[in-house]
Amino acid sequence: MRVLVTGAAGMVGHAVCEFCRTNGDTVVAYDHRGLDIANPGDVLQKLQEAKPDVVINCAAWTDVDGCEQDKERAFAANARGPENLANASYEMNSAFVTISTDYVFDGTKEGFYTELDQPNPQSVYGLSKLEGERLAQKAYPGTIVARSGFIFGPGGKNFLSTIVERARRGEKIKAIIDAWGTPTYSRDLAVRLRELVQLNHPGIFHVANAGDGLSYEQFARETVLMAGCIGVDVQGIRSDSLKRPAPRPRNSRLRSLNSEAVGLSPLPDWRSSLNEFVRDKNAC
Repeated sequence: MRVLVTGAAGMVGHAVCEFCRTNGDTVVAYDHRGLDIANPGDVLQKLQEAKPDVVINCAAWTDVDGCEQDKERAFAANARGPENLANASYEMNSAFVTISTDYVFDGTKEGFYTELDQPNPQSVYGLSKLEGERLAQKAYPGTIVARSGFIFGPGGKNFLSTIVERARRGEKIKAIIDAWGTPTYSRDLAVRLRELVQLNHPGIFHVANAGDGLSYEQFARETVLMAGCIGVDVQGIRSDSLKRPAPRPRNSRLRSLNSEAVGLSPLPDWRSSLNEFVRDKNAC
């Protein structure tokens, strides 16, 4: 396959490029400097040049608090960007996959959110990502939306991805005790995205590793334990103590009904994937 990947410099984009190349695909990779997905003319031109069989959109503005303070930029990147890619993919007859987020839910549900649950985003980030889903599906009914969250992996700069380095330095780690999600390893997410492309089955799919969800604090403790960083202090804190501009869902655990319906096996348990990630980090 000839695969065009946007957001290729990010954690997920890098994992997608790596996995597709490993499987013999020709990958055309763009970071934000190479392709601004909010620019419809630029998007169409790049797709016309690349002539991809598949477009996988890993580009987004994921600064949740930044989005809260700059709604225009958030909607340009997270809503109009996927719409532009969907329009161009439709014109080029390319399969199209875009990544969305668990933050489209309000977090009030107990248990897991499935594709049957009604989104109700509480932040500008969540609103912009949900609008991106809807605009892309309207522009191109063949769009595949992959919702994910609690993502960790090599090259990640988010909290979950940096615990090992911080523990190795002996830092005290503060982690939230009252917000829960389902961890998703970026490399497992990349595998599932390519599987969805091969199925070319339009619709919304929740993508997360198997296993029960957990809090940020529990994830931090598991990571420190697997890394063997004895004596590292993990301190549990409450979400409201951080006084962040954007609200977050209290519970955003994901489970997929649609993946099972189309014959896809569950992703590995998050513990085994976390163990793989920690081993790769060559932790202390």
